[in-house]
Amino acid sequence: MFNDYKDMVSIDETCEMLRIGRNKVYELLRSGTLGGFKEGRIWKIPKFAVEAYIMERSTRKNETA
Repeated sequence: MFNDYKDMVSIDETCEMLRIGRNKVYELLRSGTLGGFKEGRIWKIPKFAVEAYIMERSTRKNETA
């Protein structure tokens, strides 16, 4: 999944990967729902954190259906 992306992705790349807006990505990061860290003013998001977020959301939706 996401082979075209490097191991660490930016906010904009995360938006592309999840097909959501910047504000939602910032909200997910601040709440801890999506893993990442700030280095100065720049957010660093591990690609595996995006993949884990997708898998967690997919699993949770299947359990409630």
